[in-house]
Order: sequence, then C-alpha cells, then structure tokens
Amino acid sequence: MTVYMVFEPPAARGAALNQAERIAFVPDRFTWSAFLLGPLWMLWHRLWVVLGGYIGVSVALSLALHYAGVKEDARGFAMTLLGLLVGFEAASLRRWTLLLKGWREVGTVVGDSREAAERRFFDRYVALATTREMEAALAAPPSPPTVAPRDPTDVVGLFPQPGGST
Repeated sequence: MTVYMVFEPPAARGAALNQAERIAFVPDRFTWSAFLLGPLWMLWHRLWVVLGGYIGVSVALSLALHYAGVKEDARGFAMTLLGLLVGFEAASLRRWTLLLKGWREVGTVVGDSREAAERRFFDRYVALATTREMEAALAAPPSPPTVAPRDPTDVVGLFPQPGGST
C-alpha cells in the first residue's frame, strides 16, 4: 500500500468540483526514475528550483572532490549517492514545489494503486464539496418578503370605505 499526499491547485474561478481534474496525487515512496534520471525527472515534473539546486550541488560536489584529489571511482560513487538521495526525497521535493506554487494540501489517502487512491479520495471529496455547498446555501440569509404597495384609498378591517355610507 502506498501513501499519497493530495494537493489542490490555487483557487480559481469555478466550483471545487470543477477543479477536481487538476488535483495532484504525490506518492510517498522511492522514485526509481528520479534516482536513475534525476535532471530529466525534475524537468518532467517542472521542478525548476529543485533542478537548479541539484545542478549547483552536483557541480560543487564534483569540483570539491576533484580538487581534493579523490579518484574517479569515488567521485562516481558520490554522484550515485546524490542520485540515491534524490530518489528517496523525490516526493518531498514535489510536495515542497507544489506548496511553493500556492497549492494547498487537502489530505492523505492510502491505496494499492493510484487509481484506488483516487477513487477513495474523490468519494470523500465529492461528499464534502456537496455538503459544503448545501451548508452555504442553508446559511445564506433568507430574502425579505416582498410587500405589494398599498392603495391609500383601501380601508383595513371593519371600517367602511372613506366617503361611503355608514
């Protein structure tokens, strides 16, 4: 079972149910593609700040090891460890980037697959959204009753018409 963190995009025009297509599910697990193809994985997920940091750290690490006189094999091992770190922290990097872009964390869901997690989350999400819309409609103040304008010649009650016989 995988744990998924669920993020909702920044508020835009439309109801919450209309934004459901843009909701992001970020699995909290080791990411092989981030480990093996770190920069490409970062480009694919549009993690620009993370990519800049990765390039800076990898260049600094490579230069530091080169000037320290470390052999090529050890430098390759250090870069593999950096890739391993990216693979383990890939979910955290995506979550951090989404929060930086203004996305809002709306929950956590567990599922055997992404589809199962989405189904479980959206069952609860739709029920919550419709409940919120119903509560908002019920909480709205009732409109004041409309009163028809009164004719000044009308008489109310048991009184005779003005100017009529008694």
